[in-house]
Amino acid sequence: MQFFPPSSKTCNQSSCSLFTLYLPSSHYYYPRKIFKLSLQLRQSPSSESPSCFNLLPCWVGLVYTEKGLDLMGICLSARINESPSNTGLSSKYVSSDGKDTSSTSSKASSFSAPLTPRSEGEILQSPNLKCFSFADLKMATRNFRPDSVLGEGGFGSVFKAWIDENSLAAAKPGTGTVIAVKRLNQEGFQGHREWLAEVNYLGQLYHPHIVKLIGYCLEDEHRLLVYEFMPRGSLENHLFRRGTYFQPLSWSLRMKVALGAAKGLAFLHSAETKVIYRDFKTSNVLLDSNYNAKLSDFGLAKDGPTGDKSHVSTRVIGTYGYAAPEYLATGHLTARSDVYSFGVVLLEMLSGRRAVDKNRPSGEHNLVEWAKPYLANKRKIFRVLDNRLEGQYSMEAAFKAAALALRCLSAEAKSRPRMNEVVTALEQLQDSGECGSNPNNISSKPRIRRRSTGDTSNGRSTAAYPRPSASPLYA
Repeated sequence: MQFFPPSSKTCNQSSCSLFTLYLPSSHYYYPRKIFKLSLQLRQSPSSESPSCFNLLPCWVGLVYTEKGLDLMGICLSARINESPSNTGLSSKYVSSDGKDTSSTSSKASSFSAPLTPRSEGEILQSPNLKCFSFADLKMATRNFRPDSVLGEGGFGSVFKAWIDENSLAAAKPGTGTVIAVKRLNQEGFQGHREWLAEVNYLGQLYHPHIVKLIGYCLEDEHRLLVYEFMPRGSLENHLFRRGTYFQPLSWSLRMKVALGAAKGLAFLHSAETKVIYRDFKTSNVLLDSNYNAKLSDFGLAKDGPTGDKSHVSTRVIGTYGYAAPEYLATGHLTARSDVYSFGVVLLEMLSGRRAVDKNRPSGEHNLVEWAKPYLANKRKIFRVLDNRLEGQYSMEAAFKAAALALRCLSAEAKSRPRMNEVVTALEQLQDSGECGSNPNNISSKPRIRRRSTGDTSNGRSTAAYPRPSASPLYA
């Protein structure tokens, strides 16, 4: 057994944050569910070190393998140093039934405490948000029936529901307006702070490519969010799930989705907004009936740097495989961190491969590391492209899209384009007619043939309805 970190007898908070990155598997267990352990953070009584915290009793690293549950290491630390701005603790765990759950924290706290009664005074005023009663949402979701579940994640479950279009009161199933209701699981790994961050960001941000928050419920211990319904589910489902419901997106549709998502990020990064999304990935890009992309899940979003500051210092938190290298190394967060994540997603759309896939052959587990050498080579780019797109694009269009992804994935943050530049590049690609004649068609008329070694793996079994992806892996 090896201890982490190997070069020191103790580990600071950054080490703890990076601990999960060194595990050979993406499967984590929440200690409390197995050993009934608890983690407690309390302010240090030392007036000289007001930003220090004590961690009790320990950090335990476990990994589940085919042979059983293995102990990876134990981290004992009397104190964890943290600057006031570095406030966030996050991990991913997988329950024994194979479902992902996640723990995340917002910028306001180092860890989500159990639910306690809170005041609506914490919610920023927004005239467009409706405060729903728990009874109404219970009725709208048919008492949160299992067959109403659209998906599950670290926050809890998302339910399909109906409300009256005018009064917004609960309506009978099949009548009125369809909505999506996300209910915080009191036994889950996200809490009030994540819920509050979602309400406050989506309650203030309005854009065609950001999912609309209709309202919320803050009643006793209940925390719920009410969104517009996105009938085609997540981009992740359409790229990686197989079956009769999820047909492969055409080249033109993929470029349309990429452009819409880029516009959403560009809006967040604008001088008027200055928000860093921090968790851009395929599961957070939702599609409406016309395949218009909208960003969802703002629990990890942060305000961008102000004044003469070049970055925001924060604890490393996000989704492994999508996070920018400089952010992983230093905790320095900028708008260019989102640009890197966009590059990863664009590469996923071009290749049909996941950002991280342990089922791939050795050397192909990390999509960016594997694909980068091919992206700038016109003779080798076919090795990256999704073979399900065969004949739907010109090689010139593919090379331009790959070159854009490569720029976004630059190791140096300053070398990456701004999101408004990405939008311009994608618009030019679309205006040139190289994205296909009808972006709303699932498949396009073949134009050329080519070779490819794209994704041919079998995905998870499909469902009759698109389900939001499971919760992410957090660094």
